[in-house]
Amino acid sequence: MYWEPDKECMDREELEQLQLERLQSTLNRVYAHVPFYRKKFDTLGISPEEIGSLSDLSRLPFTTKEDVRGNYPYGLFAVPLREVVRIHASSGTTETSSVVGYTRNDIAMWSKLVARILVAGGVTKDDVVQVSFRYGLFTGGFGLHYGAERLGASVIPASSGNTARQIQIMKDFKTTALVSTPSYAMLVADTIREIGIPVSALSLKYGLFGGEPWSEKMRQEIQDALGIVATDNYGLSEVIGPGVSGECLERNGLHINEDHFLVEVIDPKTLQPVPPGRTGELVITTLTKEAFPMVRYRTRDLTSLREGDCPCGRTGRRMSRLAGRTDEMLIIRGMKVSPAKIESLLFEIEGNEPDYRIVIDRKGAMDEVTVLVEASGDAPFGEERRHIGTTVETIRKRLTHELGVTVDVKLVEKKALETVDGKPMRVIDHRKL
Repeated sequence: MYWEPDKECMDREELEQLQLERLQSTLNRVYAHVPFYRKKFDTLGISPEEIGSLSDLSRLPFTTKEDVRGNYPYGLFAVPLREVVRIHASSGTTETSSVVGYTRNDIAMWSKLVARILVAGGVTKDDVVQVSFRYGLFTGGFGLHYGAERLGASVIPASSGNTARQIQIMKDFKTTALVSTPSYAMLVADTIREIGIPVSALSLKYGLFGGEPWSEKMRQEIQDALGIVATDNYGLSEVIGPGVSGECLERNGLHINEDHFLVEVIDPKTLQPVPPGRTGELVITTLTKEAFPMVRYRTRDLTSLREGDCPCGRTGRRMSRLAGRTDEMLIIRGMKVSPAKIESLLFEIEGNEPDYRIVIDRKGAMDEVTVLVEASGDAPFGEERRHIGTTVETIRKRLTHELGVTVDVKLVEKKALETVDGKPMRVIDHRKL
């Protein structure tokens, strides 16, 4: 089952010719309209006309998240703001966000790509799709919403939270497809058991999950608990949002929409390409984005490219499910959380740099984050603990507000956080992802 069979099953030679034509068009556009790229190309002595084959892609400079933030808010836009009909941004309220824009054509293209992913995962125009991603600046909710509408499905914009209410909606509205993070799907399953509603009372058939890494074991648990077929999908705000790739019902790798994205997998240390099957960092070049084109964007996500054909008939290359990240960024309940951000907030609140540790657990279905902060005063710990309550609560509220995820904060005795080879252990992640 396909949304655009002529595009999804295109002959490889024809596809690569289309990729080259679209790459050359993109490079000419960014050189002409984005000073950042023009300066980068000129510094390397490269002109867009010199890129005559896909193998020349490696001559082009990388783009990083720091580049995006350094050009905040509109420095990387390739069209005038009057042509931008939608603006999204990555999470984060005090640190500089990654701001991305969409023209009317971008929105139409985005909805088509997400429709491809939904159809690959089993969804049809006859389904009722409940979108349980957050709506707002985050791209996930709106991207999947518009894709499901483009498909012709009935869309319930449930957003996130209020799980009992969401389950009631599923039951009453006869939801057939749940779209969320996998951890939220597990919470839904656990809550259904607690409430005592039999899964047979629901109409769920499919689950399309993304936004965070998850294991095959977790997939099986979700499928068994909800009685659905669960598929993975991938996207990121800087490139487009959801719609970059997604699993078909074979569930053997995520099909990349290669007519719109040129992908590479590189060794994050040498920055050289790695062969198919070997894990490396995913790098993406957009081929059709008008407002916010990206050239060789380093996603920091670890994956590998799969060899061989898929029985579904799609000819686009497949990527493996994410195996982690090359940076220190943590994915908590679908949100990107930076340990460095937590450190800077602690310094801002405390006026010094307290020793701290971030501990992540998965209890039941949801991730739980605890920040352990060492007492810094000279008073006995018991006495300091009695007087520090207000400060701990201030830290907890500030971290929760700024990071977008609930954070618990606990005070521990001075020198209680052990080191390894004299180095502090800043993050302990107990999740088995």
